[in-house]
Amino acid sequence: MSPATDTLSMTFAALSDPTRRAMLARLVLGEASVNELAAPFKMSLPAVSKHIKVLEKAGLLIKTRHAQQRPCKIDGVQLKQAVDWIEQYRQLWEGRLDRLDAYLQELHASESAARPAQETASNPDASKPIDTPGKVKRSAGKRSQSAASPKQPEHALRSAGHQPSTKEKTDDNEFQQQIGFDF
Repeated sequence: MSPATDTLSMTFAALSDPTRRAMLARLVLGEASVNELAAPFKMSLPAVSKHIKVLEKAGLLIKTRHAQQRPCKIDGVQLKQAVDWIEQYRQLWEGRLDRLDAYLQELHASESAARPAQETASNPDASKPIDTPGKVKRSAGKRSQSAASPKQPEHALRSAGHQPSTKEKTDDNEFQQQIGFDF
């Protein structure tokens, strides 16, 4: 384990407790004594001191000395390292989501372009004008499921016991490569 990972582990362990996060939130406003940090919590001073020691060991706060007082102040170096570490993954996931969005828009555009031609071919009444109120409406009969929806969603096909074809598997693999994510 590298030293950077170890300090990150200590930082995230210290930040895992809501009491310690609240103490850091208070320290963002400025220096505070142990008593000032303890004030909002219903716990003993020794318990508060333990929380402060965890934050201090993780490098998230520094105890200073002013006469007999030992006020605490926030140290942002370790927080910055944690934010930088998280940022690289945020960028990765935003990139993947952007690729997913582009793929879905491309898919939607290609389906939209193909849909009018399919509807006209499968429904001869589609080119006729829409009946106005007062006219007798004609029933075009029941359309088949495939004509109503040219391609069912894959999850619907699989849930109905349909095994994906080789083409569907290839499409899945291509999609996974485009967005950079394996299902």
